[in-house]
Amino acid sequence: MTPLPTGPALPRLLAIMARLRDPVNGCDWDVAQTFATIVPYTIEEAYEVADAIEREDMAALRDELGDLLLQVVFHARMAEEAGLFAFDDVAAAISDKLEYRHPHVFGDAPDDQSREQRWEQLKAREREARGATSALDGVAQALPALMRAEKLQKRAARVGFDWTDTEGPAAKVREELDELREARTDADRLEEAGDLLFAAVNAVRAHGVAPEDALRAANAKFERRFRAMERLAEQDGQRFDELTIDQQESLWQRVKTAE
Repeated sequence: MTPLPTGPALPRLLAIMARLRDPVNGCDWDVAQTFATIVPYTIEEAYEVADAIEREDMAALRDELGDLLLQVVFHARMAEEAGLFAFDDVAAAISDKLEYRHPHVFGDAPDDQSREQRWEQLKAREREARGATSALDGVAQALPALMRAEKLQKRAARVGFDWTDTEGPAAKVREELDELREARTDADRLEEAGDLLFAAVNAVRAHGVAPEDALRAANAKFERRFRAMERLAEQDGQRFDELTIDQQESLWQRVKTAE
């Protein structure tokens, strides 16, 4: 068996991945994987990177970035085995893209546009080169629904389809809430609930707030307050799940006041 390299980290990682995928001497689990079966792990690792950053845990961030890099190496190895492309092709493609998207840094283009204007113009050209026919082309289907809703709305806004104030989106939220309340079948409730959430994304975006960031912050606040309620109940010698809703609400108010 050929020994693994012990030099530079990236060649070592690529060699380890190749060994793991070896159909004779590799790991049965790694050999059995496909692009589709690995996707959930790729998404999970990206979120774990975000979590480490949010917690400001740099040791965890180092580890999670390694786990995310493994996902890239894994996909690239499977592609190489299929004769599609290799890791070097992936690295070359992103290098080319970065140079193309920063002509004011790597070329002779004047630095007379905002970053957002320049970025969107270049990305629009890339979409056109790929045969895009709609302003919405290229918004990934696999994105989390909240993020995808925001991206779809932003794409529509670039071609003028957007509210001009904050009251329009707010009124739409109220309208969709009424329609959800009036829905009578499961199918209607599903549709109206989706419309309400989509309208809420629009309303938040109209105030210049990123919906994903806002909801993550709200999740964190709810979790912090709920755990604090549970601790208060325990300190009072009570089981939280045995309290009445009024008693639980009283604890909620105590936690809010303490903050």
